[in-house]
Amino acid sequence: MIQPRRMISALLENVSRVIVGKEEAIEYVLIAMLCQGHVLIEDVPGVGKTTLASALARSLDCSFRRIQFTPDLMPSDVTGYTLVNMTTGVEEFREGSVMSQVVLADEINRTSPKTQAALLEAMEEHQVTVDGVTHSLPRPFIVLATQNPNAFVGTYPLPEAQMDRFFLRIGIGYPTVVQEMDVLERYTGQVKPMEQLQPVCSAGDVIAMQEAVNTVYCSPEVRSYVANLAAATRNAPALQLGLSTRAAIALLRGGQACALLSGRDYVIPEDIQHMVMPVCCHRLVLNPEAKMKGVTAESVMAAVLKGVQVPVRL
Repeated sequence: MIQPRRMISALLENVSRVIVGKEEAIEYVLIAMLCQGHVLIEDVPGVGKTTLASALARSLDCSFRRIQFTPDLMPSDVTGYTLVNMTTGVEEFREGSVMSQVVLADEINRTSPKTQAALLEAMEEHQVTVDGVTHSLPRPFIVLATQNPNAFVGTYPLPEAQMDRFFLRIGIGYPTVVQEMDVLERYTGQVKPMEQLQPVCSAGDVIAMQEAVNTVYCSPEVRSYVANLAAATRNAPALQLGLSTRAAIALLRGGQACALLSGRDYVIPEDIQHMVMPVCCHRLVLNPEAKMKGVTAESVMAAVLKGVQVPVRL
């Protein structure tokens, strides 16, 4: 029988050989994987966004494709296209880069909104429709997207519909001096850490762990807690757009994964609180007045979390 805690520990250790001192960020990515969710890694250039995504892909014995999002990338490059075989006269489907178990969407906000939208169906329904024909994606399926902040030149902000399809968003941040010294030592040798990574988890193991998450019990009180948090964001004066039902489901599933990794078969409020910021903040849309006042989605979510009563009986 698969042991999720042991498997996640092995994955965390393996990825940490490449990404130094960022255990929390790695853990969040692994939780998203357990919840069949997609991850948006957003930070300034050069802090290891693509490296983190690539390291996870190498740690999983799954099919992997990288899509470099550029201004000239077309939707058909992502989803695939059909053409007529001139020899047989039969239409054939040519797979796009998204037809893989692990997809790295590198610098996703450097391509046009039209091409960004090509991922919407794949991320939500795990399928693509090309010329009226639907093609299922392999299991497991996870999109690891990286992007620089929208203030940087040559980027297109992701639409709300796509942001809502990312299970969580994380940042990496700069390393400490000690951590950076460790990075410099590892990356100045003849053999690079990424080249030494070997898979520690198969596709079957990932699917088994994802199914184990579904068995974690969630009481009516905890479900009510999640629903009240979502409702509170919809009534927050600073927000133009609060949490969707998809976001509430993601928050609850994140709590189930946290409980599983803690060795419990039931969710407690602390599991939900642990997942609130990475799952919720990127889905909130501030109104113009709040933006002018320097209000952030994180500060609004923190106030909501403080204002909603925590259940005491589970």
